[in-house]
Amino acid sequence: MQLGKNAPWAAAVLSGAVLTALALPAAASSHREAPFLTNAPKVDGTDFYMFRSYAPGREGYVTMIANFIPFQDPQGGPNFYQFDNNALYEIHVDNNGDAKEDISFQFRFKSTSKRTALTVGGKQVLIPLINSNTITGVNPASLNVRETYTIDMVKGDRRTGTRTRLAATGGATEFDKPVDHIGEKTFGGSGGYETYANQHIYDVAIPGCGTGRVFVGQRKEPFYIAVGKIFDLVNLNPLGAEVNGNKNDLENKNVSAIALELPISCVTVAGEPVIGAYATASMRQGRLINPTPASGINNAVKEGGAWAQVSRLGMPLVNEVIVGMDDKDRFNTSKPKDDGQFLAYVTNPVLPALIETLFPSAKAPTNFPRNDLVTAFLKGLPGVNQPKNVVASEMLRLNTSIAPTTQAAQNPMGVAAGDNAGFPNGRRPADDIVDIALRVSMGALCVLTGANDALGVGCKPADAPAGGLALTDGVRKTAASFKPAFPYLNTPLPGNQ
Repeated sequence: MQLGKNAPWAAAVLSGAVLTALALPAAASSHREAPFLTNAPKVDGTDFYMFRSYAPGREGYVTMIANFIPFQDPQGGPNFYQFDNNALYEIHVDNNGDAKEDISFQFRFKSTSKRTALTVGGKQVLIPLINSNTITGVNPASLNVRETYTIDMVKGDRRTGTRTRLAATGGATEFDKPVDHIGEKTFGGSGGYETYANQHIYDVAIPGCGTGRVFVGQRKEPFYIAVGKIFDLVNLNPLGAEVNGNKNDLENKNVSAIALELPISCVTVAGEPVIGAYATASMRQGRLINPTPASGINNAVKEGGAWAQVSRLGMPLVNEVIVGMDDKDRFNTSKPKDDGQFLAYVTNPVLPALIETLFPSAKAPTNFPRNDLVTAFLKGLPGVNQPKNVVASEMLRLNTSIAPTTQAAQNPMGVAAGDNAGFPNGRRPADDIVDIALRVSMGALCVLTGANDALGVGCKPADAPAGGLALTDGVRKTAASFKPAFPYLNTPLPGNQ
């Protein structure tokens, strides 16, 4: 789609605020994005999604999905990809625009060995595998390692606020996570794994506001991008066709998802339909390596001390291609309320200049400081997803008063194509954040605002000579590429592929 004055914007795009709350060029969305996380993949957040549920009958709910553990090869046995038992995984919600969490959902994991043994030559010997036979149902005897988790809801400050342990509607407070997709033989053939995994979707009572749902488990990697070519000095034609056959380099990978579906009333406050959210992972500050660990799971290290946040993800693509290499770990440890320290990366972004160097016909914008990016990236767009009393900060924002678009009617270009329920008003699995981000980084908002700056973004068309170009990485999916209902992400690829 050509972004320019004649683009087919829908009238419902309020105030002409049209494209993205991000304004970033493309890269893999938080996969190995910071030096420290390359050493700790279990706490590496890869993508965060938030949208009004679009499955029929679920329109009154918000779905949030935080993905972790990038680049999973399906055949990654014998341990596969368990969450870190010593880590704290969180989804934070800011429902009044002040850049501070008002509600946090905290996930802690536990792996327990059943010490399954076989009699070999008269001796009982522990098996070396995660399963001893085919798997059906929740926690069968054939599953040698049981992985479970708990959920705490904290209102107020994530460490000092009021804490409630959430329970399934039947009263249980410990939830089983399905083991990863070991292979089709293990789960009884094609389709067997999804039948097994669906038994791990739980109804959860949310005190004071109703019943939500949770699913935690392996999914097929949903993000799509020609990541290899992009990191190779954008070794593709960004001015080519939107779908031109470039390879999605994540197509054969899996990921581990934490998915919540919550009643809108659980996460909003009266008079403010816009919520902001982001996911984090934290580790204990102290770690002691046990040189002679005792028999058992997770005895090789002892961890203690206060929690230290090591991963942060709200809007996609932030830490990879905006934040400087020396500040990537610092960004991951920061909170939205302190984002002023990274302002120069937004007002004076490096990547548009790099794109111009590589493709001289794509001239970088000249309006410095880039106030168009500050408005879109740190505040949300007025009339679309900007809270009334917003404090500038980076997180994914969703206007819960905008009705969801049915799966069949969704447009991957989201708000830019008149589909107001899509990116940057939250983010759905099929939204093409790469193409949208490329275009906005090169000044699409400056072109769209016109000479009189109708959008109030602080620039004009003359500031962005390439702002009307339909930049692309050539990879595209649609909503039909994904499941039509919670948890929306597809069945993981089997280990026997």
